[in-house]
Amino acid sequence: MALSLTLPTAAGTLAPYTLRGTTPAKPDAGVTFNRIVYSAAHVVADPLAAIDPWLQCAVDWDTTIAYRRHLFSLGLGVAEAMDTAQRGMGLDWPTSLELIRRSLDAAKDVPGALVASGCGTDHLNIDDVKSVDDVIRGYEEQMAAIEALGGKLIVMASRALARVAKSPADYERVYDRILSQAKQPVVLHWLGDMFDPALAGYWGTKDVDAAMDTALGIIAAHPDKVDGIKISLLDKDKEIAMRRRLPKSVRMYTGDDFNYAELIAGDGFGDEPTHGKSDALLGIFDAIAPAASVALGALAQGNTEKFHAILGPTVPLSRHIFAAPTRFYKTGVVFMAWLNGHQKHFTMVGGQQSTRSLPHFAELFRLADAANLLEQPELAVQRMKTLLALHGVEG
Repeated sequence: MALSLTLPTAAGTLAPYTLRGTTPAKPDAGVTFNRIVYSAAHVVADPLAAIDPWLQCAVDWDTTIAYRRHLFSLGLGVAEAMDTAQRGMGLDWPTSLELIRRSLDAAKDVPGALVASGCGTDHLNIDDVKSVDDVIRGYEEQMAAIEALGGKLIVMASRALARVAKSPADYERVYDRILSQAKQPVVLHWLGDMFDPALAGYWGTKDVDAAMDTALGIIAAHPDKVDGIKISLLDKDKEIAMRRRLPKSVRMYTGDDFNYAELIAGDGFGDEPTHGKSDALLGIFDAIAPAASVALGALAQGNTEKFHAILGPTVPLSRHIFAAPTRFYKTGVVFMAWLNGHQKHFTMVGGQQSTRSLPHFAELFRLADAANLLEQPELAVQRMKTLLALHGVEG
């Protein structure tokens, strides 16, 4: 018998909805990819902690790390302590470092597991940051702590740097210093202001093409210290243009949660493999992990039709989850984990479960069903009904 429930509509009414999707395909054991793929992973809050959720951070460590093991089992790497983990939106630096330590420990049990960890300046009191030298010291402190654990760095965009830098030269000075000290090649991180308004004008200008020139110049000066760059501008043409200009040894890690399917598939441009396709470092892969794994496995086998058939239907869901205000996308990612039974509650660090409306969640539910992403449909319906009841909607 088909599963049904009553859902809110965008018009503010209620309407019956009957599930029509299938459960996600499962990857073959030992699935391999021909792309480097990181899923930026979420954290699971501890709802039993006696804290002030807006002011303090409490993590359910066992469930959080269990989800990383789930991602590893699907062949996905983990981009740890990034914005998907609510870095800068509830997850502080001491908790981030503990998260990195635990993820690296978990990865030791999984041959070939990939972990790269966010290194930033978010432990600084931004009002006390007066100079570029303060930013450098902030990066160096987190860099030393992560490298002491044996971690690979993702050099995150810095709110403090965006605030104090006066020109592209200030960015060049900071990144030259950090890259020259890195123990292994890093992933750079260019997060657009749609994800974080405090990063407007990153690389010293609001002109994206000029900003790209600055970033490319920094990479060209240190090609042996840069594994790749993740850009999250939600503009596929900008990503492709930058991808084609990277040194041949440097990867483009797409962070485009609107256009990831076609960017990962690539256009085959040029003689260098890195110029014709993107690898991936995506928050949406947390929410669609099984489908992503099967699709990437098909792509590695040369079956691009199957790749697009599986991944294509997930794009409307991703665009909804990452809709403006984009910075609230983490709520949709955690909601998916709850619907799919990867955590027992829909509570987030910082109380961020409140950042989206009930109609938003209802449409997310419909899109997840349409994309065949509900792993346990009966459980998903039960949990959606629980959320509806909390908002006064019965049926």
